[in-house]
Amino acid sequence: MRLLLLCALTLGAQVTHERLLKAESEPHNWLTYSGNFAGHRYSPLHQINTSNVAKLKPAWVYQTNSLQKFETTPIVVDGVMYITESPSHVTALDTKTGRTLWRYRRPMPDDIKVCCGQVNRGVAILGDLVYVGTLDSHLIALDAKTGAVRWDTNVIDYRAGYSITVAPLALKDKIVVGIAGGEYGIRGFLDAYDAKTGKRAWRFYTVPGPGEKGNETWANDSWKRGAAATWVTGAYDPDTNLVYWGTGNPGPDWNGDVRKGDNLYSDCMLAIDADTGKLKWYFQFTPHDVHDWDATEVPVLIDAEFRGAKRKLLLFPNRNAFYYVLDRVTGQFLLGKPYAKQTWAKGLDDNGRPMRNENTAPTVQGTVVFPSVGGANNWYSPSYSPQNQLLYIAVREAGHIYYFGEAEFKEGEQYNGGGFRSIPGEPEWGAIRAYNPTTGEAKWEFKMSSLPFSGVLSTAGNLVFGTTGEGQVFALQGDTGRLLWRFQGGGTARGNAMSYMSGDKQHVAVTIGNSLYSFVVE
Repeated sequence: MRLLLLCALTLGAQVTHERLLKAESEPHNWLTYSGNFAGHRYSPLHQINTSNVAKLKPAWVYQTNSLQKFETTPIVVDGVMYITESPSHVTALDTKTGRTLWRYRRPMPDDIKVCCGQVNRGVAILGDLVYVGTLDSHLIALDAKTGAVRWDTNVIDYRAGYSITVAPLALKDKIVVGIAGGEYGIRGFLDAYDAKTGKRAWRFYTVPGPGEKGNETWANDSWKRGAAATWVTGAYDPDTNLVYWGTGNPGPDWNGDVRKGDNLYSDCMLAIDADTGKLKWYFQFTPHDVHDWDATEVPVLIDAEFRGAKRKLLLFPNRNAFYYVLDRVTGQFLLGKPYAKQTWAKGLDDNGRPMRNENTAPTVQGTVVFPSVGGANNWYSPSYSPQNQLLYIAVREAGHIYYFGEAEFKEGEQYNGGGFRSIPGEPEWGAIRAYNPTTGEAKWEFKMSSLPFSGVLSTAGNLVFGTTGEGQVFALQGDTGRLLWRFQGGGTARGNAMSYMSGDKQHVAVTIGNSLYSFVVE
């Protein structure tokens, strides 16, 4: 269902692959989930800067009609903003005023199964089409001008626990989309679809079946329900023509006895040929994970000197509390070090494989381990500033008590094999930290009294924007971490900030609670 409102703007501008490749040359727009293919979440705009950010005020506020989590990252194209709302709605807004231009509303079946709220993290755009994945596991192409459905592809049967919450990635002539539902014993995959027709171009299963390399890392037939979901948007390098995408934890989450082995390709970074869907390389961060530390975080791609040689690097602050640097051409492990409190590993060996501490697996009585199930970092985005050559991360400092339980698989029901709870009396807090990307050395820290639930944005104005669980949105000085501005928006912030121009004004937009705020300097 869609609602089209009278609009004086010119909608439906063609967004070619060439424009996406050169997203940095259009700083007034925000053309992909992370701002560019490299996952930088950095805006080259500098109208808002350290000298005037204290004057930042809301230009407009858009409120949803849902009490579900609001986790979208807006896409902006030539004065039009495209957002998603729970459960799988899409809305086009005037970037200057927040006025609704059109709405696409998709009714959901009553038997949708999701672990963590009816969320959607955003759209992709290519040509004159806007693409959205839905909770009932469809990929839909909408006319960017009107919101009319141009095609609708059923990705997989949602009744088995599958869902789509990820913002798709548009590249070349394809739309790449991941799947959620790891808590329901699904078999994960990553798909690509023809952008014009919706026909599937390729599928890569993140849990290999019989006869496929890696199947031997799953005991018996545990691969059939091995999870390894792909629920956060990846990155793309046109030079290597590789899509880089993280995978989730194996299933069941906390009972590893029923799936003995390393459980490939769970908790991995995958490098996949964009044209064919063939695996070029993989790197597994947490073999045989029994703590639910998905490796679905956003990969960050940079070209930099590493130990005296120029290399194509992939930066990855992992949920397991280790920060990794990989060679993104070969997948070679280059660096790994903790960036938050962790008690589960002595460290990483020369190949990046963790050396586990004894007695850290979940037990019936409960085992205290750091980090928590939420990890030292989660799905929300880091940011890389080429201006300051720093990587900014919203870090979580917390542990959990992990419990082992029975794991009986029933299709469409959660398949966890245990659980977790907070550690009584143990403080849980967060921080925005700036790191040297090639050494992992922390440069500064801005402490927060609660755990973060959203990512960060850096800009050419030497600013870093973040949010708190109490509803504060704030701006830090990018090279020092000094607090320069804050605003109480109400509600827990769960989205990722972005920036764009409307007319002659730079805006910074972010979701807080069930509202989307767009800020300007007056």
